[in-house]
Amino acid sequence: MRWKNRPEGSNWGDFGPDDEFGRLNLIGAEQVLKGAREIRAGMSFPLSLPLDFPGDNKLNVRRHPPRLRPTFRDGLPYVNFPFARNEEGATDVVSDDQVLLSLQYSTQWDALAHVGARFDADGDGVAESVYYNGFRANEDVIGPVDYRHDDGFAPHACGGEHSCAEALGIENLAVKGMQGRGVLIDLVAHYGREHRTIGYDDLMSVLDADGIEIETGDMLLLRTGFAEMILEMNRHPDETVLNSHCSALDGRDERLLKWITDSGIAALAADNYAVERYPARPPASPGEHPAMPLHHHCLFKLGLPLGELWYLRDLADWLRKHQRSRFMLTAPPLRLPGAMGSPVTPVATV
Repeated sequence: MRWKNRPEGSNWGDFGPDDEFGRLNLIGAEQVLKGAREIRAGMSFPLSLPLDFPGDNKLNVRRHPPRLRPTFRDGLPYVNFPFARNEEGATDVVSDDQVLLSLQYSTQWDALAHVGARFDADGDGVAESVYYNGFRANEDVIGPVDYRHDDGFAPHACGGEHSCAEALGIENLAVKGMQGRGVLIDLVAHYGREHRTIGYDDLMSVLDADGIEIETGDMLLLRTGFAEMILEMNRHPDETVLNSHCSALDGRDERLLKWITDSGIAALAADNYAVERYPARPPASPGEHPAMPLHHHCLFKLGLPLGELWYLRDLADWLRKHQRSRFMLTAPPLRLPGAMGSPVTPVATV
């Protein structure tokens, strides 16, 4: 076993010592059938932003818009390429391209390899960098640099700029399929675009008002209005405006985190950036703490995938008009081994 201590409130080991699916284990055949039974109107709603939104790199300086380029052969770009150049008499005209893409730039899933923590999993009094279920940095999730405990770093065996996440990669979500019953909580219908940090009490108030029931294995979606503002800004995001509007979950609210655990949800996605309020409010007591407490609780402790920057307005409007909150959700990421996140084009069917 790769750990002796597990974090308080975690489910490490509950699904097996080598488990990489986390709470996705709660999505089985019955959950898929529950989702299918929500299809009554035969209508589908795409839940993705165009993948060149939000625009620029203002929301995260590391992440840049996709760059499309043609593929090449013999120095020639294959866009409107007359195939007869390679095969005499051929009438085909071929266009073929490639993309340089930050995998978490736009509508996305976070893999369980996305956020870990410094934690004493060995029980020897020394914290090490670990991820869900005790998978190790530099052994299971490997990058080009080995960041040392003293804030130093050294080149890693991977070399270059490569990463080689051999555990907890996004391909696990793709293999699972990410298909089942979705449940939408429409915070915009109650709080508009108010800059509100949503704790347990606020969330329960909305659930009660809308008569929303959540069961084990459901995938939960939160509409805050953030993605709608992104679209209105037309690839020129205004950080000041975005940072002063819309709801986001309070990752420091212990009752909210416990509810996420007890609810049995298998995945959590929202239309905002990071799902939780970031930067988070200061912790109640001094000392070591996660900067992203909701990510820490979901990805690191529970193995619960997070989705960000989904587009939910059209689905939310239809569900409210028809007094519904449930639907069939199909949202597999790219099956890209070793990636820490992936674009996704989710589809809700009602």
